[in-house]
Amino acid sequence: MGVVIIGGGQAGLQVADSLRSGGYEEPIAVISEEHGLPYQRPPLSKDYLTPGADPVPLPLRGETFFTEKNIDLRQGTTALAVDRSARTVALDDGTELTYDHLVFATGARNRRLSCTGADLDGVFGLKTLVDAQRLHRELAAAQDVVVVGAGFIGLEFAAAARAHGCGVTVLEFAAQPMGRAVSEETGAWFTSAHAELGVRLRLGEGIEHFESDERGRVRAAVSTIGSRYPADLVVVGIGVVANDALAAAAELKTENGIVVDASLRTSDPAVLAVGDCANFPNVHSGTRTRLESVQNATDQGKHAARTILGETTDYTHLPWFWSTQGSFRLQIAGLSSKDDWTVATGDPGAGKFSVLSFRGGQLAAVESVNSPADHMSARKLLGGGLGPTPDEAAAPGFSLKSYARQAASKPSGG
Repeated sequence: MGVVIIGGGQAGLQVADSLRSGGYEEPIAVISEEHGLPYQRPPLSKDYLTPGADPVPLPLRGETFFTEKNIDLRQGTTALAVDRSARTVALDDGTELTYDHLVFATGARNRRLSCTGADLDGVFGLKTLVDAQRLHRELAAAQDVVVVGAGFIGLEFAAAARAHGCGVTVLEFAAQPMGRAVSEETGAWFTSAHAELGVRLRLGEGIEHFESDERGRVRAAVSTIGSRYPADLVVVGIGVVANDALAAAAELKTENGIVVDASLRTSDPAVLAVGDCANFPNVHSGTRTRLESVQNATDQGKHAARTILGETTDYTHLPWFWSTQGSFRLQIAGLSSKDDWTVATGDPGAGKFSVLSFRGGQLAAVESVNSPADHMSARKLLGGGLGPTPDEAAAPGFSLKSYARQAASKPSGG
């Protein structure tokens, strides 16, 4: 019996680590479909793609961690079926594991294009270590790169491709880059910043189809307005979908991920879900949310372990994210929406500013560009339910860092 964790990524390993740290002594098994030690994923679209020697994966935990913590890591193994009545998980190696608690940490997979030519040689996604290693090699020889999708992954890759000297065109069907994650102000600034890098960002243009050469490799991308862009390398970054099929087959509720309550339990109290695959009630947005971030995976992994150990608290951690695009560092604390009122502070012209989003007069999120002090101040304020009013933020000379320092110095309840 004990705990079986399906998924060897950030969230799954954090559950195992936190269980042992919390005194859990029963067996723990982690089912990982990939071979090798679980690794850190954020560098895959950043450091791994920079020019130079082949990148080396950064393990999430050292090899001795698993023996010292007595955690059974099943590498290169897939969970095929879950029998909730018998509390068993069937694996593709023919074995069957029993559990007291089961944790889905199955993550997400890339959303795929269905247009003509989407399966040509030279058209790639970017999700795994194998993807990043292959793209690192491809970039060394590429000349004309097309990126489909101007989200975090697409723009990080675009900046990396420019560092390799490639001509880069980004096709984005929406009217602004990173439209699901950032304000219009921040989106507009990154549009200009990438133009200065030499990235051709084509907003309002999706992909219609790809053309191939005589060898079956991609040679051009044709957009939805009929423009044709030469391409010997294409990266598709149009979002992800949750890996929730196994949970659905086990008759757990799924809807844009595996539906869990505030303690991260599914409708079966012996089964939990964490990380990118979990659809949870988010107190910061007031809606159900599925978040794709290292912070959320780590914090939910810790929280799920506490739930298994008997705690009954709700998951309320503040979401935060980051993206590195060339020399541009974007950090986000909280969750904004298109209906928020925004105030920009700092100096966008100097490439150092923050955009504060307000909802109902309350600070809801802060996007900081090349302003790490603002980001840390925002996390403290939002985590404590504090923050300036829109008028205070709009006052000349306003400093989020100074405001946070003053807020921290006030006596509790004052």
